[in-house]
Amino acid sequence: MSEQTVSQEIQRSGPGPGGGAEATRPDVVSVVGLTKRYGRRTVVDGVELHLTAGSITGLIGPNGAGKTTIMSMLLGLVRPDSGRGTVLGNDLTRPADYLSRVGALIEGPAFFGNLSGRDNLRYFARLGGHDPAGIPEVLSLVGLQGREGDSYSSYSLGMKQRLGIGASLLGDPDLVILDEPTNGVDPAGMRDIRAMVRRIAADGRTVLISSHLLAELEHVCDRVIVLDQGGLRYSGPLHELPSSRAEVILLRGRSGADDAALHRLLTAQGRSLERRADGFAVEVGDDEPARLAGELARHVIAHGVDLVELHHQKQSLEDRVLDLVGTGSRS
Repeated sequence: MSEQTVSQEIQRSGPGPGGGAEATRPDVVSVVGLTKRYGRRTVVDGVELHLTAGSITGLIGPNGAGKTTIMSMLLGLVRPDSGRGTVLGNDLTRPADYLSRVGALIEGPAFFGNLSGRDNLRYFARLGGHDPAGIPEVLSLVGLQGREGDSYSSYSLGMKQRLGIGASLLGDPDLVILDEPTNGVDPAGMRDIRAMVRRIAADGRTVLISSHLLAELEHVCDRVIVLDQGGLRYSGPLHELPSSRAEVILLRGRSGADDAALHRLLTAQGRSLERRADGFAVEVGDDEPARLAGELARHVIAHGVDLVELHHQKQSLEDRVLDLVGTGSRS
């Protein structure tokens, strides 16, 4: 089957899950029916992937969900048993046609400890046939300017991860695949890597990033793909990921008398309240959260209620993912 035929078939099948306005943006990765088996065990089961240009997509799921296998298939490291599609406009089954435009960090960086960060990048640039003239720009992008002459063995774990991401950017790829880029990194390092990923995408690149640290992905991703036991559970915009618990505005008075007044005033407005240990919850519903919070605050304060807490509370990414896949991780 030709690349053009594959592309036409996928276009006829329409946008993937979570389509909408983003469906008008070109797909950098568009794959359907992606499947991989090892013996009788199916590790990736008919997965459909659509990565739009310039997006940051989080690949999420428990251990054994198939995340690394999917990344490996996109990189040509593992051959799919079935599935069709394109990566950067080229047939998925011919990775040699598109890998020069893909950068990746899979299972941690592997560098020479006695070489400097700059010399390590020079080595990998030569190995990949990339122009070493781009190395200073890469070092600046990953925040290692000023330390590029230091030996790799002297780098902190966060610096080593940043150099690994830098290596994935050699050759100015259009698609960047990062597997657990914040693994073992301290909170300050996570913040730096998060900002770096945003900068990478801001330059027009498409980023696919896998991590067990869902709070980190929540800060950086605009789309997510949720996997469980090799199957696709959700693919689409992060804000549309299903939630089993409604968003609420949480209010708490300074005293028992304030809480009683809160209950009376809001019930009189016809609002449905949920009493919680940390205050009263008012469902956001179709309201804009900031507008509703302001309206509630003005109303109760005008009636003499002393508030000590008022905030918008929504279900975290971790909570929503666990609703889809359950709590047990798999080896």
